Amino acid sequence: MANLLRDLLYPFTRPTALASRRPTGFFTDTTLCIGCKACEVACKQWNQLPSDGFNFTADSYDNTAQLSATTWRHVTFIEQFPRDAAAPPSPPDLNLDLTSLMMEAQNGRWLMMSDVCKHCSAAPCQMACPTGAIIHNEFNDVYIQNDICNGCGYCVAACPFGVISRSAFDGHAHKCTLCYDRQRDDLIPACAKACPTESIRFGPLDELRAHAARRLEEVKTRGFKGARLYGDRATDTYSDLGAFFLLLDEPSRYGLPDNPDTPQRHMIADYIRGAAGTLLWIAILAIAVIIHVRS
Repeated sequence: MANLLRDLLYPFTRPTALASRRPTGFFTDTTLCIGCKACEVACKQWNQLPSDGFNFTADSYDNTAQLSATTWRHVTFIEQFPRDAAAPPSPPDLNLDLTSLMMEAQNGRWLMMSDVCKHCSAAPCQMACPTGAIIHNEFNDVYIQNDICNGCGYCVAACPFGVISRSAFDGHAHKCTLCYDRQRDDLIPACAKACPTESIRFGPLDELRAHAARRLEEVKTRGFKGARLYGDRATDTYSDLGAFFLLLDEPSRYGLPDNPDTPQRHMIADYIRGAAGTLLWIAILAIAVIIHVRS
């Protein structure tokens, strides 16, 4: 009898929570990124992610285009040349000589950034998940339990960074796990391990933030007055990020929202309407029951 009762109650019990570990994350220094895409390759190799094909996007040297269910690391290329700032894009001038083109290239620059899931401290995707598939694990990283995911896509709409998408293969949501399996064995995530310039740094978040502050000052002393840290601290509208960045330009130039906002902050009216509607239907049902009993 005891065994039968245990078997009946087992599906409703929760496992013992793992002991919390020191919060870890990524610091990506875009000033050191050379666009080699070693992080992309290492991520796909370790996580056994399929190729996205070799489609020509006509967007610099970028053929993966964006983060997706099968691309958990994406190296962004942003070309900034004098003509880009002075006028809208125009067809190439075939009359320009080689010397002019070389001078323009020397006066311009490429901004490169290895993008990844931001592992938000207060993750909107986790708040939106109806099945509890998205959790903060013992390293305080945002992790999707694919066996619990029902493929509803609420997390896709909730993420302000466009990180999460659903796989065409299984219909479940997928994203960077911050190499949870490697962390459990005290190994560095594959992307950080493969980065030849240490543009991607992995470690305890408090240490990374201290290093990032020192690095920002160093970059500014070298003349990059527009350099800034992105996501290292919480703002009035969004939490701090477990994967934050050192940028040389406005976040929007890298495809990041300048001022990310938690979607749930704008849904208070929806919550009130939902609660009011529920109470109204309960009142109608109660009145109907009372009328039926009295009749």
